[in-house]
Amino acid sequence: MSVRVLLADDQALLRMGFRMVLEAEDDLEVVGEAADGDAAVRMTAALSPDVVLMDVRMPGTNGLDATARIVAEQPASKVLILTTFDVDEYAFAGLRAGASGFLLKDTRPADLVQAIRTVAAGDAVVSPRVTRRMLELFGRHLPAGRPGGPDGRDPRLGRLTARELEVLTLLAEGLSNGEIAERLSVSETTVKTHVGNVLSKLELRDRVQAVVLAYETGLVRPG
Repeated sequence: MSVRVLLADDQALLRMGFRMVLEAEDDLEVVGEAADGDAAVRMTAALSPDVVLMDVRMPGTNGLDATARIVAEQPASKVLILTTFDVDEYAFAGLRAGASGFLLKDTRPADLVQAIRTVAAGDAVVSPRVTRRMLELFGRHLPAGRPGGPDGRDPRLGRLTARELEVLTLLAEGLSNGEIAERLSVSETTVKTHVGNVLSKLELRDRVQAVVLAYETGLVRPG
């Protein structure tokens, strides 16, 4: 079955470029285009796309607010935030709003295609190294953490085993499953199991939420 994609960007030329790239793939289908956040929310409700490719800065309702509404109202549709490092310094808020990841607008076509497939399949880490760079830039805007457990840590972290806590820390550093496996000298399958346990125990939707929580709880610090 095709992955159904909604394009949300106020620049028609960019939407055209994205459409050309995606429709060249047999397994991707562009089901609609939205020029602002309100339209993106309405069209997501009407079309139920698998993935919404969401620009941050649009007239009216911006991409971050639209993302929050889509995640709350249409949880089956995943959102990928489009951003640039130099301009959209608040794009990290998109992850906190529930986006499943982010892409740079100058990303290579092949990486765009793979990112959409990855998110549609249920994973959320589009590029570990981009994740790391974004956290370095925007992590300072996160709260410093709210310790409250007997050991001074956020009580949510007490649900995890020592190894799961270690895996969460490495996730927050932007490592991929393969890199974590190499760091811990275990198989990649074992890492995937640990990641699944972390998400389940912390009641998180995906890996991006896990990274955000690691920063919010003070488990890791920006930089």
